Amino acid sequence: MNNNALTILGIETSCDETAAAIVQRTNDGQGIILSNIINSQIEKHKKYGGVVPEIAARSHISTIENVIKSSLNQAKMSFDDIDAIAVTAGPGLKGGLLVGLTTAKALSIAKNLPLVGINHLEAHALTIRLIKRIEFPYLLLLVSGGHTQILIVNDVGKYERLGTTIDDAVGEAYDKVAKLLNLGYPGGPIVEDYAKKGDSKKIKFPRPLIHSGDLNFSFSGLKTAVRREIEKSIPLTKKEAENICSSFQDSVISVIINKLEGSIKLFKIKNPNITKPNVVIAGGVASNKTIFNSIDTFSTRLGITLHVAPQDLCTDNGAMVAWAGAERFSKNYIDNLSIEVRPRWPLDPDAKTAIGAGVKA
Repeated sequence: MNNNALTILGIETSCDETAAAIVQRTNDGQGIILSNIINSQIEKHKKYGGVVPEIAARSHISTIENVIKSSLNQAKMSFDDIDAIAVTAGPGLKGGLLVGLTTAKALSIAKNLPLVGINHLEAHALTIRLIKRIEFPYLLLLVSGGHTQILIVNDVGKYERLGTTIDDAVGEAYDKVAKLLNLGYPGGPIVEDYAKKGDSKKIKFPRPLIHSGDLNFSFSGLKTAVRREIEKSIPLTKKEAENICSSFQDSVISVIINKLEGSIKLFKIKNPNITKPNVVIAGGVASNKTIFNSIDTFSTRLGITLHVAPQDLCTDNGAMVAWAGAERFSKNYIDNLSIEVRPRWPLDPDAKTAIGAGVKA
């Protein structure tokens, strides 16, 4: 093993994956994944069409010990080889967060290891640095089931939010469209697959907030437009469902590209010495290849270099938590045992609340 590296155990239980990983960070900032174990609960939640918090928490309790043991075994390590424990402390489902944080605290005491509480969104934000040498600052498009935001990542722990959703997150909208069409759960990959086979110009769905003059998102009205289209077309053929998915996704992509354009202009104003900004797409929806490819097509015109992590690092996992822990620990960010879970935890606490956004901002 690399004796000049930080070795971090990462624990993730914010939603419906029980995950643990061992990651090393070398002195020059390179990342090495030694293990990455994920126990998915998809089958337990599928019949409900979404995550049931109580079921998720019970599943975390029953599996977390084995997941952590498996991560150590896969890395061929013991707790004696670990420098610190990183754990997601928020945002997320409170019950799940409590399972992970309580376990991490117990291990911290028993093994006399430092504890680093991780913001789940920061873990997504920093994941790209685990696999690529990307310097600060860079622009982040964070797209997941719970969040849709554009931020400037200035440094570890330093984020400036440029735009946010005022209602549904984009991943949430995908899941709701899948539910309206009875396509199954999780809905995002199914809708993307249907969209590939449909005609994106068949239905003209709205492009919410595309002329708003700000960088915020809204997907609730688009979801409603999809519902109305389904209701007037019942009974739907598979081809009609494919056209709906394709037209829906086309609208989503148009909005994202529009907001990215504005964000890139603002980034360049704030960072005039950076002529070709790095733009990172992160979060579960970052695994949507159609969205990535559509933005990548515009990357030359937008004057950016586009990045996305491999699919298994876009969705929730322990490696991203361990890496965020390594990044924070390297800057001496350490938490004490009084740390509590934070079901809501904005990356940029100083950002003004978007009008109409409520708690989602």
